[in-house]
Amino acid sequence: MADQDTTTDETPEVTSTPGLAGRDADLLRFATAGSVDDGKSTLIGRLLLDSKSIFEDQLEAVEATSASKGYDYTDLALLTDGLRSEREQGITIDVAYRYFATPNRKFIIADTPGHVQYTRNMVTGASTADLGLVLVDARQGLTEQSRRHAVILSLLRVPHLVLAVNKMDLVDYDEATYERIHAEFTQFATKLNIPDLEVIPISALKGDNVVTRSEHMGWYSGPTLMHHLEHVHVASDRDLVDVRFPVQYVVRPKSDEHHDYRGYAGQVAGGVLKPGDEVVVLPSGMTSKIAGIDLFDEEIPEAFPPMSVTVRLEDDVDVSRGDMIARVNNAPQPSQDIDAMICWMTPSPLRPRQKLAIKHTTRTARALVKDIQYRLDVNTLHRDQDTKELGLNEIGRIQLRTTQPLLCDPYSKNRTTGSFILIDEATGVTVGAGMINSAS
Repeated sequence: MADQDTTTDETPEVTSTPGLAGRDADLLRFATAGSVDDGKSTLIGRLLLDSKSIFEDQLEAVEATSASKGYDYTDLALLTDGLRSEREQGITIDVAYRYFATPNRKFIIADTPGHVQYTRNMVTGASTADLGLVLVDARQGLTEQSRRHAVILSLLRVPHLVLAVNKMDLVDYDEATYERIHAEFTQFATKLNIPDLEVIPISALKGDNVVTRSEHMGWYSGPTLMHHLEHVHVASDRDLVDVRFPVQYVVRPKSDEHHDYRGYAGQVAGGVLKPGDEVVVLPSGMTSKIAGIDLFDEEIPEAFPPMSVTVRLEDDVDVSRGDMIARVNNAPQPSQDIDAMICWMTPSPLRPRQKLAIKHTTRTARALVKDIQYRLDVNTLHRDQDTKELGLNEIGRIQLRTTQPLLCDPYSKNRTTGSFILIDEATGVTVGAGMINSAS
């Protein structure tokens, strides 16, 4: 899930802050998904190349490596597949992050693996995405892994999804092939929670409809992939009403210049914070007002998701890591009984009565698995209620009981306060990622 450490009143008015609002408003995080050999890494390489986001020596190195392998084309996937094992096998194993920018927007790409055994890596890469980009091979159509990744993106509440029908050059840019895949996926998507879906025919290798419009697909009148990525609206996807500020660290410099400074650092998970706002510190229930909000060396007039800031309070109240600052009349209720969807990430299966550590925002506790309600079949969306365990990469609904109350929201309301990870206490390995349905 998302990095957990970087984690009704009247609707707050969001004002424009020069240099701050634009800092995040023009940033799009998107994750690629799909089956093996559908061309995810090649597509990202094409985006980087055609948007002029790579250096000349990088391109020369990729061209030289492609020539040494005997290819008669430049293998753009080498721009993202950085591990030696990835280059040898021609597949993506780990999540590769790439950054590039155009005059209209900045981008962070998570290139996620296509193999079934690396589904957990895909979950990690997609958990913070604003948009999911699912690729399918035009020759193969939808596969089990294509459906699996679409289901995961839906469960992760990624608000925007693009289905890129790739390798159109290998089917002679046939419109009927595109329309068949378009119809099949659209029908499948009706069973999922996908509020925004765009289907685009492309050729990542040739560059058709990636950055520039294809001359071979005059029958397609929609946007190119880059145009859609540059203009998809994501600012309204964030919760700007419910103030949630998990405290990660207490800042006490104790220097001569800042001898009495006390601030609480963290990432805004929801709502808008402003100096003068009355807030409550949970779980203690102590109230105070915001004295100021600091970002680096400057004081700012407001903070909103996903900004990382330091909040100062007017009163000297007891606040520590794991606490949460919220609005007095709009605070999450402490909960120990959690109903959640879980993606299991380790070969050793999850079973009832199992004890694990749970990490939610900046708070850590212990948890007991009370029950496994069902396992979800990602192909048919059938709920297997007779299951007794969850295996590697399987998704199911479980009930947990925690030793300490968690300050959580439903995942559908807030992706940060509604998510958690499960940890094997003996090994320290993350074994599961969860999305909260409800808590009590």
